[in-house]
Amino acid sequence: MDPALSDKSFMIIVAAATFVAVWAVTTALTWAPPMEARLKALRTRRMKTRGERSAAAKTSPKATSIGVLRRTADRLKLLRGEAADLTTLKLRRAGFLSGDAAVVFVFVKLALPLLLGFLMIALTAVTNVLEVSEELVLPLCMGAVLAGFVMPDLYVKNLATKRREVLNYILPEGLDLLTICVEAGLSVDAAFRRVSRELRGSMPELAVEFEITARELTYLPDRQQALENLAVRSDSPAVSALVNALRQTEKYGTPLAGSLRILSQEFRQSRASKAEEKGARMPALMTVPLMVFILPTLITVLLAPALMSAFGTAK
Repeated sequence: MDPALSDKSFMIIVAAATFVAVWAVTTALTWAPPMEARLKALRTRRMKTRGERSAAAKTSPKATSIGVLRRTADRLKLLRGEAADLTTLKLRRAGFLSGDAAVVFVFVKLALPLLLGFLMIALTAVTNVLEVSEELVLPLCMGAVLAGFVMPDLYVKNLATKRREVLNYILPEGLDLLTICVEAGLSVDAAFRRVSRELRGSMPELAVEFEITARELTYLPDRQQALENLAVRSDSPAVSALVNALRQTEKYGTPLAGSLRILSQEFRQSRASKAEEKGARMPALMTVPLMVFILPTLITVLLAPALMSAFGTAK
């Protein structure tokens, strides 16, 4: 064998052995168990998420103002006791699901009467934009203050009523999708999550309720409490019937798909009967507008030529 070729091969073998030795030593020194590596990655991700949230909270004027309102409410003890729980429940039924909704509502309810009262004083007593007698200035200002107290509650109540009607109207379609998911083999929480994802664009009210219920079914230790929260949060008789069906399924093991299909048919028939009832009431409701607006015009059009011709002949 050529000595030069053997020396070259020996050099290549030594270099490869040196590389393998260095790689083995480095790997041995830097190796960590898989669980420790996952925990380290999780800690790094958690610290990064906290940093992003704190940076967003520092840079967002809205978050800063909400934080100031929350600290003020905590110092004044405005969000404690049964009244605070009732306020939060009313806001959730109206669709305000944020944790800061109660804080904003309380401060709006406190600030709106003062704002309307000062505005009415400025319009009547200071600038005389509304020209009223001196005896009516005080009643108008008191009425503005009372309206400021009542308006937030009326607004939230109207939103809750409209949201309940929307849930009653769109629930049959959601039950149809839920039935398909259950028949496909998905669990209840997975079916809720899938249906909420499908309805997010077309039916956001029902999608939000199903998504919250799916999360509570996953994380709460008592699944019955998650279903009870759905019934209380929606304040809808149709959703309460759905919750009762789910409870029976959880307790007695009855087939869920059949119960959901029967509920969907009943809710759809109830919706059709309500539409027929409204249609049957239309003739009675149209009587007054017909007599006030249409009949005088029709009589005028019919009698005007005869009256004009009669007056022309008399002249």
